[in-house]
Amino acid sequence: MHHSDTTVGYVEPGSYAEEAGIESGDRLLLINGHDFRDILEYRYLISEYEVELEVLKKNGDIEKIYIENDYEDLGIEFTNALIDSAQSCRNKCIFCFIDQLPPGMRETVYFKDDDTRLSFLQGNYVTLTNLNDDDISRLIAMHVSPINISVHTTNPELRVKMLNNKNAGNIFSVMKRFAENNMYMNCQIVLCRGYNDGEELKRTISDLASLYPYVESVSVVPVGLTAYRRELCELKAYDGRSSYEVVKQVEEMQTALFEKTGTRLVYLSDEFYINAKLPIPEAEEYEGFPQLENGVGLVASLKEEFDSGIELLEYGNKKREVTVVTGELVYSFIDGLCQRLMQRCGGLKINCYAIKNNFFGGGVNVSGLVVGGDIKEQLCKKQLGEEMFIPSSMLRSGEDVFLDNMTLDELEAALHIKITPIDNDGYEFIERITGKELDFTA
Repeated sequence: MHHSDTTVGYVEPGSYAEEAGIESGDRLLLINGHDFRDILEYRYLISEYEVELEVLKKNGDIEKIYIENDYEDLGIEFTNALIDSAQSCRNKCIFCFIDQLPPGMRETVYFKDDDTRLSFLQGNYVTLTNLNDDDISRLIAMHVSPINISVHTTNPELRVKMLNNKNAGNIFSVMKRFAENNMYMNCQIVLCRGYNDGEELKRTISDLASLYPYVESVSVVPVGLTAYRRELCELKAYDGRSSYEVVKQVEEMQTALFEKTGTRLVYLSDEFYINAKLPIPEAEEYEGFPQLENGVGLVASLKEEFDSGIELLEYGNKKREVTVVTGELVYSFIDGLCQRLMQRCGGLKINCYAIKNNFFGGGVNVSGLVVGGDIKEQLCKKQLGEEMFIPSSMLRSGEDVFLDNMTLDELEAALHIKITPIDNDGYEFIERITGKELDFTA
């Protein structure tokens, strides 16, 4: 019984599906004998070494097609968005970033996505409030793992209040079921002053630690507050003192957990250390960076690679002037790297500029939320040199567009300079900025 239309809309040229003779207009009936309802089940069923597809061809014939796909993607996209449409979120979280966006952004930005499918495929974090018992049993039956969960708190009453959703309280019992079924979880806590910090944070971390090793990692990030918090609940940003308290509290718990289990389990985002004016932990204290995509350990990871890369750099005295753009939060760290490069390379001049985020306003100062318009306005009269570098996190993944819809081309034209995005990678940082490839064989 098909719940959704599984007609093939597009077949990637050169893909397994094309080689096997699948065409747009064909309809996928069964995968390895199983019916499937949505993109999650589709991805799950094709992630085998060999896949048997039952296909209804356009001419009405039913064919069985065998593909050895070596765990790769088959290259099929479906016509009906329903099989892949993300479910919009039903929560009204007190800290929701999407509720406090300025007007005039891309339509897709305002869409709230709380969909386990996207969690499984892209690492997005889901609250699990939108799932009923059937959905949870289905995730268990399919053994979707790891699953990334926005926990925020394990206190049922507090979670209902923070997420403004009466179904939000049972998170811990759902997570226990996942753990009993050997499913791994990564967790995120958005910390809100006076809500889920202090004693509540201690409770949450203790609860999550009790599910170790199935809870593999927990990240703690501060609530992001823009200038557009109209009619939203009163929230205070983390300042120097409150950040310091969070760091000290979490360090204590990390030490205890490490002694007991051999892992720190919980990791703080860079903002807490920078705001508290405390040194950022060494790379090994992040134990392989399980939550890098949440901004947890970005500075330590970049520094570790940079420290090892700069030793391999042979530059000479070639004349070169470039510009590096960053957000206000990590400016002094990035500027420090630039200073070290200039000391090492005779003719190299780097202009490092921190961009103030006027677009979002409020206390928003992370690099990934800097927009093209602010860069243009703040750098149009500045000395820029021959090339400008921006963190690739400023652009939408796979596209050269900033959050204010300005494209990279438009910004290049406005500032009359070539702009190159750089990933959060210390080796790439050195190579792009100096224009020299590092010799790793040396």
